[in-house]
Amino acid sequence: MMRLATWNVNGIRPRKEQILALLQDEDLDLIALQETKIADDIFPRQDFIEAGYAHQLIVGQKAHHGVAIVSRQPFADQGRRVFAGIDDKRHAWVQLENGLRLHCLYVPSGGDKPDPEINLKFAHKMAFLAELKEAVTAEKGQASLWMGDLNVAYLDNDTWDHKKNRRLVGHSDGERAALKDIIAAGDLVDAPRVQAGAEARLFTWWGYRYKLSVEKDYGWRLDHVLATQSVAKNLKACIPLKRTRLQDSPSDHIPIIVEI
Repeated sequence: MMRLATWNVNGIRPRKEQILALLQDEDLDLIALQETKIADDIFPRQDFIEAGYAHQLIVGQKAHHGVAIVSRQPFADQGRRVFAGIDDKRHAWVQLENGLRLHCLYVPSGGDKPDPEINLKFAHKMAFLAELKEAVTAEKGQASLWMGDLNVAYLDNDTWDHKKNRRLVGHSDGERAALKDIIAAGDLVDAPRVQAGAEARLFTWWGYRYKLSVEKDYGWRLDHVLATQSVAKNLKACIPLKRTRLQDSPSDHIPIIVEI
């Protein structure tokens, strides 16, 4: 049994102790982190080494974006890809010695208008998703997990109010169609949704702006675990941990725990 997690921590420095606690409390073998917001040379590598996670792939920059993978298990291979022509540190991948390839992704949020003609940030997001489809297609049939903050709530019940939020970035028709195409192209399994059931309210993000967002459950499912068929056959659990959103100074996202 392997226990993995993905988590957009919204800054590793304010959330370091929470991450270390999660690793121990959940007995994780590996965690994929997004939005680390820290340059590589000051990433707290030693803290993770002392906690038992000596194998690390850090892809970061000062203040914005950034991803990282830290693991108890060694990497047989590792790398990263620049999507849509902008190297803003949004992807890293590792292959474990058992053959599992794990991708850590932080898709651009896309700005405030779901129109690529007037919003360059949204155009960049759609270009990123188009290239992600190519990457997923290339690994179809392999033992791969695509995990992270994809910044798209693609199903009607992936947000607290489908009709209202359909006009917004993150739940617009174009983005939803793009993620559905990615899943189809890679013959991927939406692991948390399969575990929870088609009708369940399943969220991973509650915004900071509205203080009652958690209490009223005004959530979105922006974070995903997508598995190729060979990996999906061995999935035992895929569970979002809402309790982390109730901590002091929490990330606005919650982790998803994966058991294989």
